[in-house]
Amino acid sequence: MATLQVKDLEIEYDTFGDPGADPVLLIMGLGTQMTAWSPEFCNALVAHGHYVIRFDNRDVGLSTKFEGAKAPGRLNYVLNHLLSAPLNAPYTLEDMAADAAGVLEALDIEAAHVVGASMGGMIAQLLTVGHPHRVKSLTSLMSSSGNPRLPPPRSDVLQHIFIRRPDTGDPEVMLKHAIKSIKLISSPGYPRSEEEWRHLISMSLQRSFYPQGFRRHVAAVVADGSRVKRLATIDKPTLVIHGKEDPLIPLECGIDTAKHIKGARLELIDGMGHDIPPQLVDRLTSMIAGHTRRSVERNVA
Repeated sequence: MATLQVKDLEIEYDTFGDPGADPVLLIMGLGTQMTAWSPEFCNALVAHGHYVIRFDNRDVGLSTKFEGAKAPGRLNYVLNHLLSAPLNAPYTLEDMAADAAGVLEALDIEAAHVVGASMGGMIAQLLTVGHPHRVKSLTSLMSSSGNPRLPPPRSDVLQHIFIRRPDTGDPEVMLKHAIKSIKLISSPGYPRSEEEWRHLISMSLQRSFYPQGFRRHVAAVVADGSRVKRLATIDKPTLVIHGKEDPLIPLECGIDTAKHIKGARLELIDGMGHDIPPQLVDRLTSMIAGHTRRSVERNVA
């Protein structure tokens, strides 16, 4: 792993494969480090002929932290929800999309196939909207259009992950909360043991423990609002993948994303929740690689 200077930020990144191969940029989600893109996932894309770049978004992992930047309080969210009052976030998803474009620029990559998961899918959408010259194709994985008419997270998930999230700097408390969180949202058709989750989350917390960034990521997502009109401007080949059992970003969100992007291809996966189970790595990467291949063929034609 190494660090890139992207404007005034230091962005931690990692690569897999031959730099001369067709590049894929992976963008991870809310409060989640780039290591959630497992080496198995990245190497599977390499086996399909790609050069893979993953990176830590701002305010997470080993990238620049926005120390002192205050996230909105709960009253601000209530007013935003009830009265559509504007939410003043310390930074926006469009800023985060600009970071992703900056990663490509710093690596001297003219354009890449862009794959984003969850909030990372939202960032990938905005990268495609705002920096289309940097995008060969878009894959939006377990993400959303931000349409306010869409269903919210399942009530127990919303309560545990967002409302009852511990306000603490104690890693052991956060470990217990994170294990319960991931068990609530993970794929029922592809279960993992608590021991496996404990190991993965412990490794993540050892790499970086920074709960403050999570709150600012949430603010960026809420402040961005609906992307429906912006999605309609996308003219890049687009693949939308969504799990049928996703309790955090419900299935309807993926369907709506595909609906508002012209020509988007929609793939729905039985038994998949809001994670990337090892059992689905081959299937997901084959879907993505098939999409990137078709987009290249379309551009050649």
